[in-house]
Amino acid sequence: MKIFEEAKLSSEILRALEEMGFVTPTPIQQQSIPYLLDSERDLIALAQTGTGKTAAFGLPLIQKTLPDFRALQALVLCPTRELCLQITHDFLRFARYLSKLEIISVYGGANIETQIKALRKGVHIIIGTPGRVTDLMRRGDLKLGDIRYLVLDEADEMLNMGFKDELDAIVRQLPDKRQSLLFSATMSREMNTIANSYLIDPMEITTGKRNLASDDVKHVYYMVSSQNKYPALRRIADINPDIYGIIFCRTRRETKEIADYLIRDGYNADALYGDLSQSQREAVMNRFRKRCLQFLVATDVAARGIDVSDITHVINYNLPNENETYVHRSGRTGRAGNQGVSICVIHSKETRRLRELEQKIGKKFERLMVPTGREICEKQLFHRIDKIEKVVVDGHSMESYLPMIYERLSAFDREELIKRFASVEFNRFLVYYKDVRDINITSTFVPIDNAFDRKRHNFTIKGRRVGFSKLSLNLGAKDDLTKLGLIQLINQATNTRNIDIGRIEISNKCSFFEVDSRHEAKVLKGMNRMNHLGRPIYVELKV
Repeated sequence: MKIFEEAKLSSEILRALEEMGFVTPTPIQQQSIPYLLDSERDLIALAQTGTGKTAAFGLPLIQKTLPDFRALQALVLCPTRELCLQITHDFLRFARYLSKLEIISVYGGANIETQIKALRKGVHIIIGTPGRVTDLMRRGDLKLGDIRYLVLDEADEMLNMGFKDELDAIVRQLPDKRQSLLFSATMSREMNTIANSYLIDPMEITTGKRNLASDDVKHVYYMVSSQNKYPALRRIADINPDIYGIIFCRTRRETKEIADYLIRDGYNADALYGDLSQSQREAVMNRFRKRCLQFLVATDVAARGIDVSDITHVINYNLPNENETYVHRSGRTGRAGNQGVSICVIHSKETRRLRELEQKIGKKFERLMVPTGREICEKQLFHRIDKIEKVVVDGHSMESYLPMIYERLSAFDREELIKRFASVEFNRFLVYYKDVRDINITSTFVPIDNAFDRKRHNFTIKGRRVGFSKLSLNLGAKDDLTKLGLIQLINQATNTRNIDIGRIEISNKCSFFEVDSRHEAKVLKGMNRMNHLGRPIYVELKV
């Protein structure tokens, strides 16, 4: 299938695709669409972020749904409201000439009564988040007995967010005879768990290499101390005058804090995190899509579903805990044939983690030096000169204003005029970067042949431990604990956000996590004094 017209899609769908400018399918679409149109076998489809997975499962789903059968036939589950809305938007565009086909979205944060009214009118396809779908099931307003197709999009993130019980409850209500589709950018352990639990003898389609980042993304890093992360972020922004990007933070608190700092310092920025209402989220995203915002500061969960094709940079203010999360983050740039840059701001203790990421994604990270004040000022100055050179002058409209301009500026000679025009908006860079110091640090990468302490999962160099301690916790998914929630507990227990956190594993009844070994005692002491939803917390070192 080299063009969409070669697929067995209806004329109505092809007409919609033509109006959307879709002519040549992406690799995942080339393989998935013909397969799904002809087969009822379950499917696992893996493709990098931004390669058109929604159309890959959406077009066949719309084609195979029967408009004259007034029953719910297809359910698409996704982890976040943003992704839910994005998929729904795409489905409605694909089906715009299928007037009988009813498609709605259901998600938390919106009025449930409005969604119930839409359900009662009759619907063929639902795109929803697990929490809201189970809410509607419990109320008796959503019946799944006629479902023929189930799609799990970004299912690994649904597990990471603690939706395992909701997914189990939903799948138990589905007919045994159905086609289940699993779409993701990566094949993680969570994805294997879901595939084994919910799919039967699935076909697997993989485009590109598994768990690898896009070839259109350059991966770089800057190394600074923890206290210099924000100054480094400012310098990275200023050395790239046309930057338009997403800054990923680990927690809601940090996301809001960094956004507030950027706004205070004159950047067009805003924060996107889970606690925002739907109207607030939509307002932030609309401003970002229209480029009224230069930076969107977001948590990983909130950023799922962001579909903006011309993002130039992704900045990892903190490295993610999971390799798959980095693939998702970096996939937000380098889309639609554009080149993108994924930046990591790290300190020396994270060098080993960076090397691990390199092995997992099959890409090398290039180290860049945090630019000096002089380098930034030169970049900004010539950027402004370039804009002046390229500006289009409307001589006719300016004609009536020229006498006043000449009169006001007649006291300045040519050299003085150039200085003054160049200084417009440029003086703040000269003031801020005057005499700033070098904040780069050298790497203290630990060779892999040093002694390894298996109990604490770290390396020992001349008696000094560098690495992580593995701890066990008596809380799990059944206690509504998520990875983000665990990070917040650690921050609260230690009254700091600067402790490095390694891998996190959350099972149903307990959890395991890694923290910087130097703070092991502090974490143990602080967390063992805490409660979570009325339940005492017990943390101990895992042997």
